Amino acid sequence: MRIRPALAPLALSAFLASACRASGSADADERAPAQTEIVRVLDDWHRAAARADGPSYFGAMAADCVYLGTDASERWSVPEFRAFCEPYFREGTGWSYEPRERHVRVEGELAWFDERLWNEKYGECRGTGVLRRHGGVWQIVHYSLTFPIPNELAGQVVELIRAR
Repeated sequence: MRIRPALAPLALSAFLASACRASGSADADERAPAQTEIVRVLDDWHRAAARADGPSYFGAMAADCVYLGTDASERWSVPEFRAFCEPYFREGTGWSYEPRERHVRVEGELAWFDERLWNEKYGECRGTGVLRRHGGVWQIVHYSLTFPIPNELAGQVVELIRAR
């Protein structure tokens, strides 16, 4: 069957569009197991914090992880964050952040995510972070916990902070 010259660009476009869709599906299929594993790592990490299980909690973090807390002064390496957390964990005191929504993006050996969390004391929170796969294991290399502020309240919150 011959394609008329006028229809060649249309036929080529249809072929390329179908090839791109097929390629995108293959990529998505390859990323699905990684996304499932990452969700498990993050869920287990939050459960470990709630149980005050230091070994599991810190075991999910890479040695070079950086944890950013809600206070502007809180930028912790793993040893610094462990020193902060361990007195609480030793007493059996943890913290519970319940994931309500999560988005994960995987590209090769790196993944990044954002999650809406619920905490009894603080209400709605947001976590964002990056994981790296090393030796087949996903580990957290960056995590940031924040308090989302409604735009209509931002001015008041900024004034409270400046007044300190």
